[in-house]
Amino acid sequence: MKVVHTIEELRDQLRGQLHVSFVPTMGNLHAGHLALMKLARQHGSPVVASIFVNRLQFGPNEDFDRYPRTLESDIEKLERERDVYVLFAPRESEMYPEPQSFQIQPPSDLGGILEGEFRPGFFMGVGTVVLKLFSCVQPRVAVFGKKDYQQLMVVRSMCRQFQLPVNILAHETVRDHDGLALSSRNVYLSEAERAEAPRLYALLQRIQDQLKQGCADREQLEGEALADLSGRGWQVDYVSLRRQRDLGIPTAEEIRAGEPLVTLAAAKLGATRLIDNLEMRYGE
Repeated sequence: MKVVHTIEELRDQLRGQLHVSFVPTMGNLHAGHLALMKLARQHGSPVVASIFVNRLQFGPNEDFDRYPRTLESDIEKLERERDVYVLFAPRESEMYPEPQSFQIQPPSDLGGILEGEFRPGFFMGVGTVVLKLFSCVQPRVAVFGKKDYQQLMVVRSMCRQFQLPVNILAHETVRDHDGLALSSRNVYLSEAERAEAPRLYALLQRIQDQLKQGCADREQLEGEALADLSGRGWQVDYVSLRRQRDLGIPTAEEIRAGEPLVTLAAAKLGATRLIDNLEMRYGE
């Protein structure tokens, strides 16, 4: 595996390659990231991964400075798996040699809800850095995980509207044995918090079960889950049942008609903010 730190080095390695697959990450790699690399390898060659902690997507009171940076161990993991040909690990000055005055601003009906409401500017930062990375790598295929469901939709919409020649593939959320979605931020959890953390996914499963059993009362489903988490000390940003196609709020009629749905949740456990989601449908 080649490790490069500049755009010029990256382009030298990829010159003439027409079927590049790409997996952008912020590092501190876990089994979920490695699964993305394997999927990328099935759909194009060579595979390029990137590791870059993107300041633009962090708010002023978020964890940019303490976000785990583990480049050496990340390189070891990728070399063991042998799925990646080039790792692009740029410095901040390489990606942002001057203030980033041109920015991607997703529409408010997609980028201003859910994560966009509680993390203003987040999707601007994501869209801007992904577009820059696509410009650097010029992939035919890029792979993202479904754990960041709204982010996946923002990137897909951006590619569609800008007519970027990149096929966005989604990988199912990779979970630990107890259901907790794998995340680089899980390392922040204390032992007691780690034992409590799978409750978030369990509540999404409960909503799924209630839909299967014929409950179409969205507010009831959301409210019960929110009350459960709050009662156990979680600081809940949202638990929200949405349409898969546009993350709009479904009507009871749409729910009963079998509209594909997804419940998304974000909540803090101690100082650690966790997100998760689960796709579902009424009666199924």
